[in-house]
Amino acid sequence: MPSQLPEGALPTALNPALLKSARQIYRTYYEVHPEDVQRPIGIAISTKTHRGKLIFGDRPVLLPNESFIPISQIEPGLH
Repeated sequence: MPSQLPEGALPTALNPALLKSARQIYRTYYEVHPEDVQRPIGIAISTKTHRGKLIFGDRPVLLPNESFIPISQIEPGLH
């Protein structure tokens, strides 16, 4: 059953490999779609496969094997 992230909640300690995968997903998306100016709120990423999707709307509803990584934790490593 999907779980919803509580308002204002941040993920618990992130696995560095998961964060690296999220940064790669983010970077790849903007290399493929450079004209896209809408900023995502973060990435929902599978803790098992490290596949993820950018989230542009409100708080995501996550599957049990997914984590949400806010964009604030993704962007600092890209600059």
